[in-house]
This record gives sequence, structure tokens and C-alpha cells, in this order.
Amino acid sequence: MNFKRQAREDLNLNLTPLIDIVFLLLIFFMVSTTFTKENHLAISLPEAEGEVADAPNKMVEVLVDRDGHYSVNGQRLLNNRLVTLKQAVEKVSEGNRNLPFVITADATTPHQSVVRAMDAAGQLGFSKLSITSKQPQ
Repeated sequence: MNFKRQAREDLNLNLTPLIDIVFLLLIFFMVSTTFTKENHLAISLPEAEGEVADAPNKMVEVLVDRDGHYSVNGQRLLNNRLVTLKQAVEKVSEGNRNLPFVITADATTPHQSVVRAMDAAGQLGFSKLSITSKQPQ
């Protein structure tokens, strides 16, 4: 017996629907994606209103200039390291932790410099910490 073989069809994979799906996904992601632009906040430093308090006769005053350099009770420090600041505050306060600790900073002072001064006050045990501000004009 001689059986005829059936002619085999070539298997073809139609890629058109697959490409259509890929393009639809691409369009979906392009339309649904939101592009965010980073905004930098403009911060204006606070101004205080009220009566001016009398300054105590003895206090520890730390001045921070715009470059982050410190002065303790009018004496400029050699560098702006935390150890130097702590030594100068210790020398001025003479071990008295009950003195008021006042931080005065320029409006353009880096925040890190002010936080370093606050950290020095905290590590030395000062509890009466205040930050000066200017009155509006």
C-alpha cells in the first residue's frame, strides 16, 4: 500500500499583532508617565516681633558668620571644628552650665554651622539655648 503523504504547510508566525501590542504598551506608558521637575524652595528667615529682652550680664554668645566661622564672646576661633568650638565655650563659661547660650547667625549662614553650635551646647550640657533674630523694619 502506498499512502500519499499530506503536504505539510510551513508554519508561519504572524508578528503583526505582537508589534501592535508593543506599540500600544509604549503609547500607554508615554501618556501615563508624569515628568516631575524638581523645585527649590525659597525660604525666608523668620523675623521676631515683641519686646526686646534685657541681656544678662554674663552669657555665652556664639556668632556665626556667612562663611560658617565662629566667634565666642567676640573672640574669633582659629577653625570651625566642633572640638575647637567646645573648648572655646568651655573656657568662656568656666564650667557654669546655667549661663544662657545665645547663637547669632547671619541670614546666609550654612545650616550645618548653626546645628554644629547647637550640638556643642547640647554636648556641654547647656539648657538655656536661644537663637537671636532681627525685628522687621
